[in-house]
Amino acid sequence: MRRKLSACLVAAVAVSIFAYGASKALAQMRSAAHRAYGQINLKRLMSADQHPDQWLTSGRDFGRSYYSPLNQINQSNVSRLGFAWEYKTHTVRGLEATPIVVDGVMYSSGPVGQVYALDARTGKGIWTFDPSNNMRVNQHSCCDEDNRGIDVWEGKVYVASFDGHLYSLDARTGHVIWKVDTIANHARGYTSTGAPEVAHHVVIIGNAGAEFDARGYVSAYYLDTGKLAWRFYTVPGPPGKPYENPELKKAAKTWDPKSDWKMGGGGTVWDAIQYDPELNLVYFGTGNGTFYNRQQRSPDGGDNLYISSIVALNPDTGRMAWYYQEVPGDQWDFDVVQPLILTDLKIDGSVHKVIMQAPKPGFFMIIDRKTGKVLSANPYVPVTWAKYVDLKTGRPVEAPDARSFKYSTNGKKYIEPSPMGGHNWDPMSWDPQTGLVYIPAIENGQTTLFSGKTYLRAWDPIRGKAVWNVPLMDWWDHAGVMSTAGGLVFQGTGDGYFNAYDAKTGQKLKSIFTGTTIVAAPMTYEIDGVQYVAVMAAWGGGGWNFAHPNSAAYQRGNEGRILAFKLNGGSTPVPPLLPPLPPFPKPPAQTGTAQTIKEGQQLFSDHCASCHLNMDRSLAPDLRRLPPAAHTEFQQIVRGGILQAAGMPPWNDVLTVKQVDAIHDYIISLDWQAYNSQQPQKKK
Repeated sequence: MRRKLSACLVAAVAVSIFAYGASKALAQMRSAAHRAYGQINLKRLMSADQHPDQWLTSGRDFGRSYYSPLNQINQSNVSRLGFAWEYKTHTVRGLEATPIVVDGVMYSSGPVGQVYALDARTGKGIWTFDPSNNMRVNQHSCCDEDNRGIDVWEGKVYVASFDGHLYSLDARTGHVIWKVDTIANHARGYTSTGAPEVAHHVVIIGNAGAEFDARGYVSAYYLDTGKLAWRFYTVPGPPGKPYENPELKKAAKTWDPKSDWKMGGGGTVWDAIQYDPELNLVYFGTGNGTFYNRQQRSPDGGDNLYISSIVALNPDTGRMAWYYQEVPGDQWDFDVVQPLILTDLKIDGSVHKVIMQAPKPGFFMIIDRKTGKVLSANPYVPVTWAKYVDLKTGRPVEAPDARSFKYSTNGKKYIEPSPMGGHNWDPMSWDPQTGLVYIPAIENGQTTLFSGKTYLRAWDPIRGKAVWNVPLMDWWDHAGVMSTAGGLVFQGTGDGYFNAYDAKTGQKLKSIFTGTTIVAAPMTYEIDGVQYVAVMAAWGGGGWNFAHPNSAAYQRGNEGRILAFKLNGGSTPVPPLLPPLPPFPKPPAQTGTAQTIKEGQQLFSDHCASCHLNMDRSLAPDLRRLPPAAHTEFQQIVRGGILQAAGMPPWNDVLTVKQVDAIHDYIISLDWQAYNSQQPQKKK
């Protein structure tokens, strides 16, 4: 009898367990089906500090601090940090975005504007979006096909594709709600690589292209329809035509009327657009002028507004509230499109609403975001182009001969920083707990561009001085940064490590070898009481358009990954080492003349060299290793576009058959040089 009762009890328990499991699974399915996807609104954003488990913008909060109040992972236990999950993007270009996590779903972007929606607990994919199937491949791009992020708002995901289309996607499914072409003139070298920014009733996006012939502007589109609300040009057009926005009348007075207007003027807004809900202003930095050299761009000089400036606009009207030009008449490729941090700072006894920026020119800027007044400007890296910034006028006081590019007789560099800047696009982090800003800083000059030094630099913005420095590998090693209330600063490295540092001292507390180059900024979130730290990993972008020999990308390849870590996690999977490079293949016979080879060299330099660097492990194919079929089909590849799906656009509208033949002659000459270099040398 007892045995029967026991058996019945066991059966009943089993049935109950099965029923509970089934009901739990059903509940989870129903929960997933009714999950609110991408539900970020103004109220939620402005209370982000009260919900530290979420990461609601690229920098977590509206001010883009890249700081998290989470502290489960802290100085005492970060040594136990380990692998939680990974998601493979199946791409081989750079990954620069910082993911957004809202209600257990992670959203992020990849090359050309791909979007990934993942279960943030497991890394399992929910949906992906890829605009490349319908994308117009641009023949001109400065710095790879990377994308620096998305914006998520009220159930929608906003992303810009590389060819300048802005998409509104359903956050639940990834389906396109609307799509709009943001490029004003497709004949110019425009691309889009930055993140859109929702500002009140509109979403705002800029474009890149000042290295070519672009004229800078930002465009605002209504959230629900994608209809153009307004467009603000950052530099004037040719004289004699109406001004597209009234602020250009003032700007035109700072340009030579005989400027080279066909080059567009520059001033593009390729990243770091930021909305301030407290003041209902949108801020953005503008790029360099085109040409770099002001004597070519604007022969009679002038400040050339609004290049190299911070601009504040009313997002409802598109009208300017204020501007501040950081580099009047820029001569050194000192765009100021580096990330902005919005916060409150107590300066000289008064609390100010400020913008903090570590821009290319090398002065750490603190600007009153109500008025545009400069409150502080101290060099955070060596600066020689200007002596200081006059706080009364806001103008930098240039050093003598700074525009002449003369160099000292002892061979030392003269103009600092270099065109890479003291800090580039990589996000910095503001930690209100320590009162420090953590900057991926670069120290090099115009004549030592590829031999400088990089540091993770802890900067005191009030005292205007560095508190500690951690030397990094080389000039190209300066990934984005995040800090947390756990007293930690996180940053990846070019050689594939993910490091955690003591926020007060810079002491390295944990290092995880991932085997993948990291250039993006990390982020952190919490689900069911477990804190995760995540980062996108892959080499690419400005300064990383070829893999350096010491990088993980050179040694182990560049397959894109999103990596997540947690306490007591496992060992991080590491990509295997790449096999040795094969020998250079024997090229076809050289039929070109010395003249056509010379002509091809110039054409290659003008149109091809920015992508095809002809270096080992470069992101674009190394043309020294072309297979026989590629030589046979060279015209069809270059002019016919048969490899457009792989990212090679057709050049038939730019290059003639004769010109392509000349380029081919030049490439064959390079191929023979490479092939002969590996042959045994005959003894004399």
